[in-house]
Order: sequence, then structure tokens, then C-alpha cells
Amino acid sequence: MTDATAPEPGHRLKPLTPAMLRELSVRSNLRGAVQSFGHYGMIVLVGALIWTVTSRYGVLWALPLMAAQGYLVAFLFMAVHETAHKTAFKSRGLNLAVGYLSAFIIGLPYEYYCLFHWDHHRYTQDPDKDPELIVGVKPASDTQLAIAYSGLLQVAGRLRLMLGHAVTGKVVVPWIPENRRATIVTEARAYVALYVLLLAPSLGFASALLLWVWIVPLVIGQFFLRPYLYAEHTGCDRTRSAFENTRTTYTGAVVKWFAWNMPYHVEHHAYPSIPFHALPRLNGIVDGEIVHRGRGYVRTTRETWAWFRRNRQAG
Repeated sequence: MTDATAPEPGHRLKPLTPAMLRELSVRSNLRGAVQSFGHYGMIVLVGALIWTVTSRYGVLWALPLMAAQGYLVAFLFMAVHETAHKTAFKSRGLNLAVGYLSAFIIGLPYEYYCLFHWDHHRYTQDPDKDPELIVGVKPASDTQLAIAYSGLLQVAGRLRLMLGHAVTGKVVVPWIPENRRATIVTEARAYVALYVLLLAPSLGFASALLLWVWIVPLVIGQFFLRPYLYAEHTGCDRTRSAFENTRTTYTGAVVKWFAWNMPYHVEHHAYPSIPFHALPRLNGIVDGEIVHRGRGYVRTTRETWAWFRRNRQAG
């Protein structure tokens, strides 16, 4: 991916000097490990609490913990995203290990996502070429809009696509090159096989462990993840400038941590070679160039919801 997205004519981009770009682009195994172990450590801890509470007191008492676990598990998407850029770690092997594991947990084949996301960066906000817009929902009513914000359609869609690849052996989506389609089919079949291997013992031992600590939280977590993802580009300009076609959302430290600093999304799209841990520093340099600024995710979600409604009413 390129180091900066070219601005539209007339828009002043405040570029980084080559020295600044080199400094900010330094990748770190230590920073990646701290972030990964912290995120996964919280998942293991909350998962253990869920199992303890459900075993002793019943499922209903564990629902608040499942909601917290849902946020943690769903936001492993950020680990998939950062490792897709190969910027989570200096080591390519560590990027792949954390990427594959995180992608498996959230049901999003890793190699498929890397290619999907590559085209998203190449064609951001292009309705004919940006995969996020091509597969994105076009709600025709407030009910459909609410379902879209739940994230359930998106999860169902990617699982259906994965099964389609595995069963038919065919890949027809335009963002997967012809020479990579066999890899995507093999990957889908490996994922399906591994899910079956995990499901079989659970059924055999009549254990609900995976259901309560993984599957149900993953579904619940989409209610947090989807509004977050809509904040990244919804309502932004359809230009080639990352400073105009993307939104940075200013939010609290906890949200930024679990999102791997991706609320600094303009910064990421403008300089995708810069790793997650350097994005706050980059924000201090380019903040004045950012056009679309979200002020917290509650307010930004209201704004993106309103944009979808206006867009629908305008036909």
C-alpha cells in the first residue's frame, strides 16, 4: 500500500518528511506483543468468569459478562486488520500467526480479508470498486437500517460466502485475483473443517462452553463493532484524498486501546505503512488537515444513521 493518499486538486496535504515517515513506520515486536497479549488476556479472563458464573448461577447472570466478552471478541477484527497490513509486528511470522488466529475466531478468513482490504485502500469510497461499498447494505427502511447496525447481516454474509467458497470451489468476487482464487477456496475449506472439529467434541460432551464464551459473545459484539465501522467512512466525501474520504473519531483511551488506535482512521488511510502504536503521534502532525471529525461514537453513530436516512430519502 502506498505511504500517502494523493489529495484532490486544491486540497493542501501536510506531508511527512521522509525522515519523519521512516521514524513513524518503525514496527515493533514488543508493542505488538503487549497489545496482543493484553487483548487476548482480557478475553481469557472474561471467558473464565463467564464459565464460572454460568456453572454456578446460570446463564442469565452471565449476560453482562457476555456483552463485555462480545466487545472484546468482535474487536479482534482490529488485530486482523493490523496484521493484514503486516504492521502489528516487525516479524512477518508473528503478523501471520496473530492474524490467522484472530481471523479464525471472528469467522473472517484471513487471506480473503487481506485481498478485500487491499482493494478497499486502493478504491476507498469508489462505489464501483470499493469492496466495502459493493457488499455494504442498502437499507430501504428504518427497520432494515437497524438490522444493518446490528452487524448480523454482515456476519451471516461472510459466513455464507465462506461456505460457498468451500462447497462450490468457486470464487467470483472481483477483488480476488484469478491467481489467488485457489488459495481462497483452500482457506475456506480449512476454516470449515476446523470449525467442525471444534463443534464435534462440544456436541459429543454436551458442553456449552464454546457457545457461552465465544459464539454468543461474537454475535453480541457485532452490535458494538458495526456502528464503529460505519463511523470510518459513512458520510465522507467520495474523493481520492484520505483527509476527505475518511473520518477520525476522537474518543476515550479505552476504546482506542481495544480498537488498536484505529479511531485515528484518517491517519491510517493517509499513511497505511505506519503501525497502530504510532498513530497518536501522527495525529499530532496532521490533525489540522482532517476534514471529517467524529466527537465520540455515540454522537458519530447518530450522524451516520442520519446520513443513511437522508441518502435513502434522496433516492
